[in-house]
Amino acid sequence: MVNHDCTCKDNPLVPQLCKVIKITQETPDVQTYRVQTLDGKRPFTPMPGQLGMFSLLGVGEAMFSVTAYGEDWIETSIKKTGMLTDAFHEMAEGQQIGVRGPYGNHFPVDPCKGKDLLFIGGGIGLAPVRSFIRYAFAHRADYGKIDILYGSRSPADLVFKEDLFDNWPKEPDTAVHVTVDRGDETWEGNVGMVPGYLEELAFQPVNRKVILCGPPIMIKFTLQSLLKMGFSKEDCITTLEMRMKCGIGKCGRCNIGSKFVCLDGPVFTMAELDELPDEM
Repeated sequence: MVNHDCTCKDNPLVPQLCKVIKITQETPDVQTYRVQTLDGKRPFTPMPGQLGMFSLLGVGEAMFSVTAYGEDWIETSIKKTGMLTDAFHEMAEGQQIGVRGPYGNHFPVDPCKGKDLLFIGGGIGLAPVRSFIRYAFAHRADYGKIDILYGSRSPADLVFKEDLFDNWPKEPDTAVHVTVDRGDETWEGNVGMVPGYLEELAFQPVNRKVILCGPPIMIKFTLQSLLKMGFSKEDCITTLEMRMKCGIGKCGRCNIGSKFVCLDGPVFTMAELDELPDEM
């Protein structure tokens, strides 16, 4: 599944030295970083849902999903949750970091062709889902109607606002549905949890694939709603953005039963997850 076009492709443990060319403050605790090599190239070419290893010298490294890429850059979005992510949030544009990848499998872009697509994201979980959304728009003729359902805790916690409210609603045969757990005086949209809003929207399961990512509790109850609505577990696809460390199946941190999330995932259907031990 690895699709390298970088100079270190013969050794997945050797990072490329890259620079951060753009930082976007998505929310108070989420930033998006646009990265390219020092000679102005894309570090690697990912498929939707794949990951990269991003490192800061003297601090550490971690795997994050690639949320977008262009001709000469890739982007990742990082939520501030600890020492390493705090250090990322203290960076300035122009700073150098280490990058290697891509890692993991990817969303099933070919089996989804000819299908209507329902993308569901919660919080920072929209980051990996966004990679497939952008891919579907870039290959628009291959897919049917596209619905995007996204929820966050509050209006201040909405990520990728320009996409949600400006860019994506303008795409052909596309609808965007946004909800927040708690509104404020400025919010005029839906208020409520993702699973409840999903059931209100009453999407039909016929000829439709679902791609979702978010907090584990959101995925749990969203899946229950999807099953209640008649969706099959084979048509519900998610990505596990947790527990990974080395990226090459050596450290064992992401081992679940017979699977390694970094090698066999991070993308799984819900039917595949049912075959794994309940360790998540």
